[in-house]
Amino acid sequence: MGDRIISGKTQDRDRTLDADLRPKRLLDYIGQERLKANLHIFLEAAKARSEPLDHVLFYGPPGLGKTTLAHILANEMGTSIKITSGPAIERPGDLASILTNLNKGDVLFIDEIHRLGKVVEEVLYPAMEDFALDLIIGKGPSARSIRLKLPRFTIVGATTRLALMTSPLRGRFGVVYRLDFYDAAAMEQIAARSARILSVHLHPDAAQEIARRSRGTPRVANRLLRRVRDFAEVRAAGDITLDVAREALALLDVDDLGLDEVDRRVMRTIVEKFGGGPVGLETIAASISEESDTIMDVYEPYLLQLGFLDRTPRGRVATRRAYEHLGIPYPETPQQPTLL
Repeated sequence: MGDRIISGKTQDRDRTLDADLRPKRLLDYIGQERLKANLHIFLEAAKARSEPLDHVLFYGPPGLGKTTLAHILANEMGTSIKITSGPAIERPGDLASILTNLNKGDVLFIDEIHRLGKVVEEVLYPAMEDFALDLIIGKGPSARSIRLKLPRFTIVGATTRLALMTSPLRGRFGVVYRLDFYDAAAMEQIAARSARILSVHLHPDAAQEIARRSRGTPRVANRLLRRVRDFAEVRAAGDITLDVAREALALLDVDDLGLDEVDRRVMRTIVEKFGGGPVGLETIAASISEESDTIMDVYEPYLLQLGFLDRTPRGRVATRRAYEHLGIPYPETPQQPTLL
């Protein structure tokens, strides 16, 4: 099955383009105005004291700019950034190797930080609080503990599943912010900015159309823009008008609300196979051959934002709006509960 146009999966070329399209400074970052204002204060205060920034945790749906903000923080502080992820740090020794190679003021970005193992977390606690690394030398009765001092650094964590982080780990971050979906005006600015960087002739109404179908997510807007650009280069001499954008997005099977075939399959499964719900997440995942975590992290947030799904203690329920969007009559009588 091919990569999903709105998912977190990319080809190598798209990863390179994603990096090129990322803003490098806080001033160039579009949207999340309250977050930007607070980060500006924290950055200026840290620089005035000649201290590293306090540890920062960003959480929210994928594609909203958590990685971009980590790079911006490092750039604004004039330091280097080291990048890793929770699943990549399997043993305490892996973390120790990373920490001992940090310089003063460096930013360590840990993506999917909620997937750190418990043993690794135990090593991270003194590193975050005391900038020290506790190591056990030897085994058995002759084993002894030594403490290595580390230079002061900043950890920037990112997660789509804040609830899966342990309380002790969450409590060690001095700055915790949620990234929300972007409004239409911000998405339009992001599409226009990316078009300028890519040297694409994007008409204002076409930028508005792409922004409207981008699910409030900059990563999606950039991917759709690149695919529309491909279409325009082949069919319209590279000129992206409103009609060209609509035709290209129709070929990509992205509807007026930014939903693609997988989103509609999720809703149709609940409506047609399970009478509108409630139905369990694992049952939905098995029915459409997707991972339950993928449905929860990638598909559900936007469907919930649109008001197409409800989460209940017994499972997911399709709303009247979901029925209307699918063109299916809404049942006026209550559905029988689905056995999970």
